Amino acid sequence: MKKKEFAFIIVAGLMWGSSCLFIHALSPLGFSVGQMVSARGVVSFVAMALYALLFNRKSFRIKLLDLPLFCGMGVLLFATAYFYYLGVQRTSPSTAAVLMYMAPVYVLIFSVIFFHEHFTPAKGISIFVMLVGCALVSGVVGGLAFDFVGMLFSFLSGVCYAAYSLFAKLAAKQEKDTVSLSIYSYFAMAIVSLFFAKPVEMAGFIAKEPAKSIPLLVGIGLVTFVIPYFLYTVSFRRLPAGTVSALAVLEPLAATLYSVFFLGERLTVASGIGVFLILGAIVALGIFTGREPTSTEN
Repeated sequence: MKKKEFAFIIVAGLMWGSSCLFIHALSPLGFSVGQMVSARGVVSFVAMALYALLFNRKSFRIKLLDLPLFCGMGVLLFATAYFYYLGVQRTSPSTAAVLMYMAPVYVLIFSVIFFHEHFTPAKGISIFVMLVGCALVSGVVGGLAFDFVGMLFSFLSGVCYAAYSLFAKLAAKQEKDTVSLSIYSYFAMAIVSLFFAKPVEMAGFIAKEPAKSIPLLVGIGLVTFVIPYFLYTVSFRRLPAGTVSALAVLEPLAATLYSVFFLGERLTVASGIGVFLILGAIVALGIFTGREPTSTEN
């Protein structure tokens, strides 16, 4: 049964969507996009390293040949978030979200080519409906902001996201330890992110409002990164890569709902229709996923 993995992806999408709440709270404190992404990387690595020290010390032992794969995943994790936020700054959240969440399309194409996964008409229709729903929920319909550089950043975010999905699928096929993978990929992400963080300036912001900034910086790492990406990676052991990535479009849906309930945003008729389209597509995709064999069952 794949119900557990299916639920994991839904929870991951809901947690990813909470990024808007943390960004909304951290921005007034002076933190830049690079510093927020850096906090996610550093907190993620520290959290996974502590977990391994307490419960699974063997996960620190890996083969040197695995380092390129793990480090590549870490760089892709950083690039996905960084390009996405740059896209948001240059265009709009709606434009960036839709372009980023074209990733399931890239993943499906690459998965069929490289992993020989089955592409069924039902799955294609479900993903198309999800993307239409995503466009409606994000507000891109009627409000697309055309900035070539910003759209390029958003597109690159989607490509990096799709590439990470394929790397994770490859690691799962090779039966790599999930904890080891997380530790070293998060370490690579943390190292890369420090070049964009301006640590001295960031320390100054933390010193001004430690009671507010520290919990938020820790939360943006744990809630929007460590837990959801761990669930996302684990799910690849049982679900096709295209299905996992398609389900992850719950993030813009969750972000929209959080904005409505916690940030005072209005839910338009188009957004409401988009919510129902995405939820309907998820239910349909779950049914189709439960009927198809996984790579471990072939």
